[in-house]
Amino acid sequence: MQLSIPQSIIQSIRLPENRIEAELLKELALSLYTQELLSLGKARELANLNYHQFSQLLGERDIPRHYTQTELQEDLDYARHQ
Repeated sequence: MQLSIPQSIIQSIRLPENRIEAELLKELALSLYTQELLSLGKARELANLNYHQFSQLLGERDIPRHYTQTELQEDLDYARHQ
């Protein structure tokens, strides 16, 4: 699937042209994650960020994590082994 964004919109975005696609992907990923339409893993994949980068972005935007019991257990296990 490809999304088509009118050139007039692209020209109105106040970012350097080489950053527009990456920023739009991040915003889309954040929006879909916030609405619980994408999991954290798929949202970070869409945003082209690693786990740490996407988690940091969520924190910067004050977006709460949607934690499943399994994810919590995985994080606790990981923390115990560090």
